[in-house]
Amino acid sequence: MGNEAGPVGSKTEDPGNSMKADPSTDAVEAAQDTIGLERLVFFSDAVFAIAVTLLALEIRLPVLGEPVTNADLAQVLLGMWPKYLGYGFSFFAIGIIWIGHHRKFRHIRRYDSIFLLLNLFFLMAIAFIPFPSSVIIEYGNQAATIFYALVIALTGLLSLILWWYASHRNRLTDPHMEKQKRRGEIWGSLVVSGVFLLSIPLTLVDNTLAKLSWALVAIAVRFMH
Repeated sequence: MGNEAGPVGSKTEDPGNSMKADPSTDAVEAAQDTIGLERLVFFSDAVFAIAVTLLALEIRLPVLGEPVTNADLAQVLLGMWPKYLGYGFSFFAIGIIWIGHHRKFRHIRRYDSIFLLLNLFFLMAIAFIPFPSSVIIEYGNQAATIFYALVIALTGLLSLILWWYASHRNRLTDPHMEKQKRRGEIWGSLVVSGVFLLSIPLTLVDNTLAKLSWALVAIAVRFMH
């Protein structure tokens, strides 16, 4: 009987050891998550970079007759100030959204298929922004202003949905993240969407004032800390 105790004891330890997680497997999965997140960030940044680059392509000189004097060229360049303003503001708006996206990913530790899909829809909106920008630069009327405001507001809402999905009950975020930071990212996206949505009824009163109200998106930076 004494000789049987040894083998029996050794067998009872084997199932327990087999149930323990393999450290090497955990390390491989962690490395894969890190690489996957890096690829996701690189792809997202590339879409942002292309979007802001396309904005500059909308600034074109009109066809000028020959010969073109210095005074003629200076007059044309100065007369294009609405295009400069539209480019600058669109660049700033995309930049504010990029800041929020960048800060959100500082707290994201994992990802899943739903998160990848939500991020793809968000990037689709980012890549579309140069089109309403070209419309408002070219026309600048109420219809163009409302169209532009709707696109930016939708982009902000998609950013909010992306963050809510990732941060709800720390689904994909750092479990030790402070609630203040989580709320700050939520408010940042809400401010962007809210400013543009509220500018739509304002457009019906004063189109220029509605455009000027967009400068309030700078407040979103206050919440992104």
